[in-house]
Amino acid sequence: MKKNTALNIVLVVIFAVICFLILLPFYAITLASFKPGEELIRYGLNLKLDFSVMSLDNFVFLFTGDHAYFTWFFNSLLLTVVQVVLTLLVSATVAYGFAAYDFKGKNILFVCVLLIMMVPFEILLLPLYTLTFNLGMMNSYSAIILPGIANAATIFFFRQYLSGIPKEIIASGRVDGASEYGIYARLILPVMKPSFAAMAILNGMNSWNNFLWPFMVLSDSHKYTLPIGLKTLLTPYGNNYDLLIVGSFFSILPIFILFVAFQKYFIDGMTAGAVKG
Repeated sequence: MKKNTALNIVLVVIFAVICFLILLPFYAITLASFKPGEELIRYGLNLKLDFSVMSLDNFVFLFTGDHAYFTWFFNSLLLTVVQVVLTLLVSATVAYGFAAYDFKGKNILFVCVLLIMMVPFEILLLPLYTLTFNLGMMNSYSAIILPGIANAATIFFFRQYLSGIPKEIIASGRVDGASEYGIYARLILPVMKPSFAAMAILNGMNSWNNFLWPFMVLSDSHKYTLPIGLKTLLTPYGNNYDLLIVGSFFSILPIFILFVAFQKYFIDGMTAGAVKG
């Protein structure tokens, strides 16, 4: 009993320290968003709470100033929503094929999915860029959306989740005369809600924070996503730290709201995906 109590105390302390280290950068950027850019240039990001230099000027400038921040913000929001929806639908359909049907070459194809998961994106960057250029898709949102909608990690997760669903559900649907598409839409998709929520959050974070690939294919400043737009605020000729810091702080909110809204489903989905199959 004493051993278990001591172990629990140690675990609580460890997790408390981890939470503190995770929340520390958020605390620092929150403080910085209320300070003028000169303070950041002079002292950098710090944890000093100095009310004499703190104000709402940066937030006023964010919402009323002459800049393209909200153009970048809504570009990122649009791309994230479209990319997440398409990725979930396509990846879930592919995963359902792996989990529900037996066909020739199934195992080989699934091994290919696993191998793709092991390849760093940087290795695919040059051939993907060449393909995008040859297809005439440069400087378009389709060049950002299409390469990622069949996401190998998402397919793997969905396949593991679906492997834990009894195949009797599919058989009962066929006995009732439902088509294969009807079984998938009416019986399988409703059961996958927790896994959809988990993957929506993870894919949404990846899409929202994606910088390298959009930076390579987009050249029109009106099409810039938020990470690219914030990067343009740092130039050799001058840095707009006032907008950069408050814009970075504000960019965290959509993902935070998404996680809070789907937290319960996220935990259920990740737990189920980890133990089923």
